[in-house]
Amino acid sequence: MWRRTSLGGTFGWLWAAYAVSAYGTGLGFGALSVVAITVLHAGSAEVAVLSSSGLAIGALLAVPLGPWTEFRAKRPVMIATDVARFAVLASVPLVYWLGALSFAQLLVVAIVTAAAKIAFAAASGAYLRTVVPADRLLVATSRFESTTWSATIVGPPLGGAAIGLLGPVTTVVLDAVSYLLSALGITAIREPERPPPARTAPARRWGDVVEGWRYLLAHRTLRRFFVNVMLVNGLIMATEPLLSVLMLSELGFPVWQYGLAFAVPCVGGLVGSRLARRVVRRLGERAVLRVFGTVRACWPVGLVFIQPGVAGLVVVIVTELGLIACISLFNPVLVAYRLRNTDEDRQARVLTAWSITSSVSIASITVLWGLLAQVTGPRAALALAGVALLATPLLLLRRGQG
Repeated sequence: MWRRTSLGGTFGWLWAAYAVSAYGTGLGFGALSVVAITVLHAGSAEVAVLSSSGLAIGALLAVPLGPWTEFRAKRPVMIATDVARFAVLASVPLVYWLGALSFAQLLVVAIVTAAAKIAFAAASGAYLRTVVPADRLLVATSRFESTTWSATIVGPPLGGAAIGLLGPVTTVVLDAVSYLLSALGITAIREPERPPPARTAPARRWGDVVEGWRYLLAHRTLRRFFVNVMLVNGLIMATEPLLSVLMLSELGFPVWQYGLAFAVPCVGGLVGSRLARRVVRRLGERAVLRVFGTVRACWPVGLVFIQPGVAGLVVVIVTELGLIACISLFNPVLVAYRLRNTDEDRQARVLTAWSITSSVSIASITVLWGLLAQVTGPRAALALAGVALLATPLLLLRRGQG
């Protein structure tokens, strides 16, 4: 009989804060793009700039935040970044109701929220490591992963309905309020925070900034996971716009079928995250990381075989279901492993470096594969991404891992 493991009241507040912001993000999925299109009549190029610039410039601004966060109390950083996201997102409906909304403002909002997200992730990851025992980290990370996928299932459909009923800025308001509630949840934590790590060497401005990358690249096992995850995530995310073009433009799938093809497989995220602990107990942590890190890279090549009609829809659903189930099982195990195997006085810088590199790699590979699709067509570009993904497990299977 499966029993819920108690992780204490501090984790409960942290998890509740994460859940409310995750559901707000789910409700506000693509909200800035919707506002740009429906209110400002932005074209596809402007929407692409809004999405990619937010990631890239936000990541650049977040570079010095790793060392800044490392030697400070983490809860104030988390609260400040939540309040910052609330403020910039709340400015959108306010200026919209005043009739003065501009594309430049949406771009600033996208950049600030991206930078704040990276800073929050670094602070919250380092804080989690201090409030949850090492042997229960997988329990905690699995709960976060499960919450992410449940928000992904529920949020976008409800957000779309809310926009249709109440107007284009509705989900921006909901997303903003979720960050305010998250900040209040973190403020409600009463347990004193463990003092931040003390500096053991003189401050080095440039050295502190790059310390996260230096640590990752010097760590024999984390280096392999780091490079693998950057390539896998970048290639998977790069296929999403190509798949949209293939399904909606070339194969003529109705929009409702396209939405169904991505909503149904998210159930796999709940299944994988709930099974993570059991599978680790059965196979061992390293075996899970190798096996599911390998299997997750094998699914996307199936997207090449999409055809019009029900059969093609089934191909997409099955492929995405398998992919998401493997990812949701792999991710919490890797996050717990990374937290345990990073020195306490490097946590924030390592997490910042990881998040920044992820944002930049996704943006870069997406642009590269978009250009490739212009030359070869979306199906051929999907095939090349699938083949490239098949090579990524070599980074996990080299002798001497661990």
